[in-house]
Amino acid sequence: MAEYIPIELPENPRLAQNIIHFARALRRAGLPVGPGRVIDAVRAVEAAGFTDRMDFYWTLHACFVNRPEHRTVFAQIFRLYWRDPRYLEHMMSLMLPAVRGVQEEKLAMAAEKRAAQALLGDQMPELPEREQGEEEGTQIEIDASMTMSTEEKLRTLDFEQMSNEEMAQAKRMLARLKLPVKPIMSRRSMASAQGHRLDYRKTIRDALRRGGEIHSIARAKPRPRWPNLVVLCDISGSMSHYSRMVLHFLHAVANEKGAGWARVHAFTFGTQLTNITRHLATRDVDAALKAAGAEAHDWEGGTRIGQCLHQFNRDWTRRVMGQGAVVLLITDGLDRDDAGALEKEMERLHLSSRRLIWLNPLLRWDGFAPKATGIRAMLPHVHSFRAGHSIASLEDLATAISRPDDMGEKARLMQML
Repeated sequence: MAEYIPIELPENPRLAQNIIHFARALRRAGLPVGPGRVIDAVRAVEAAGFTDRMDFYWTLHACFVNRPEHRTVFAQIFRLYWRDPRYLEHMMSLMLPAVRGVQEEKLAMAAEKRAAQALLGDQMPELPEREQGEEEGTQIEIDASMTMSTEEKLRTLDFEQMSNEEMAQAKRMLARLKLPVKPIMSRRSMASAQGHRLDYRKTIRDALRRGGEIHSIARAKPRPRWPNLVVLCDISGSMSHYSRMVLHFLHAVANEKGAGWARVHAFTFGTQLTNITRHLATRDVDAALKAAGAEAHDWEGGTRIGQCLHQFNRDWTRRVMGQGAVVLLITDGLDRDDAGALEKEMERLHLSSRRLIWLNPLLRWDGFAPKATGIRAMLPHVHSFRAGHSIASLEDLATAISRPDDMGEKARLMQML
């Protein structure tokens, strides 16, 4: 075990104390920060100096961050703790409830609310009491009996803006969601007394058992069958927050008995395609996603949508896309590869699927327009284009799947091309 030589600190080591408090906030936010890393950080700052902000940032970053998903949390806590002179007031505005119409509501940045929760902890600072000589302002009484409940507000909250507690509650809500689908009437038939088809073969067979006399006419109806659900989920850096929540939802769908799907096939892609179907069969959702994350080596990486779709069309289409499969494509469409190749693979995927539904978290912005090259190449080849940034948007999937004429936002955005 490594032994550390005692550090020579000044009589009032404020910088070292601040680094210790900063490390506690990181640990409360979920980063694996122990005493050894805190000592390494103090030594690194002592060696690198405290003259340049960027040098100080990357010095602490090298000591405390060792996983890609921790970068955003570290950046927000660093900004609030070290760089924002009014960070306490800003964090209070993130943590305190806001009433729409009374004050301007400002959405938090990525992982910002989680960082505020880690810095403030469980105890909220008390607001200063008004002095006796201070004039009393106009008192406004608000009846909150008809306001949205916590769960209702959580349904419409962006996954990227959720705190740790909200993410845990959202995962429990996603585990209760269902994604029913209407059965497909196949060409094969089944016996039914109220059927509209005449089953001549069964009628003749029954007559032969009775010496050739026909006592009744057998009837039949189409045999229902359920399609497969094929999910292609983008796990690149820009989609990491959304893909984790979507995979929680897919785990619940895959393990829901009697949901209507024949089979649920799941694939992740970033720079390469990974089949995680067998991992979703694990009953424990944490164990399932841990195994899926261990197999997919391109988490938080780049995006090569065209190449991954080409690999899927070449290796997996004939295996999982038979008998009218429904395809869910979860990606933001931000791809820098050849747009012609991407359009070709999207067209092939469109022709192979019964319904191709694209969930894009960028649709949460009111001013979204199909300006990116990848989005312009993919949009014409999907049946429905919908948002996928919240629990409510995932709940709306049932409507999109059950209605063959549902196009989502595709018709409106196609006019902008």
